Amino acid sequence: MTDDNWLKFVSFCAKDADVQRLTQFFDLFLTHEERQSIATRLCIVKALLAEELTQRDIAQEFNVSIAKITRGSNELKRLTTEQRQALKKFLYAK
Repeated sequence: MTDDNWLKFVSFCAKDADVQRLTQFFDLFLTHEERQSIATRLCIVKALLAEELTQRDIAQEFNVSIAKITRGSNELKRLTTEQRQALKKFLYAK
């Protein structure tokens, strides 16, 4: 996979705010298992950002390996403060 194609995919998603169309688009490109994996990663990131549970507790809660939690944690460490705040705002918006 090339970075250019990934950027095209992300750019398309960023341009379309219609949830139903995006859902259909993701159904076309992602398997059910891939969509579930992304949903689980979102839950992991949200739990890590909340800083209320240990990595082991998060792994047990979402029935995933510690390695998966560690990868999410390591990626979060790469974010700037502004990116972390934007992500928190997005994830905790009601």
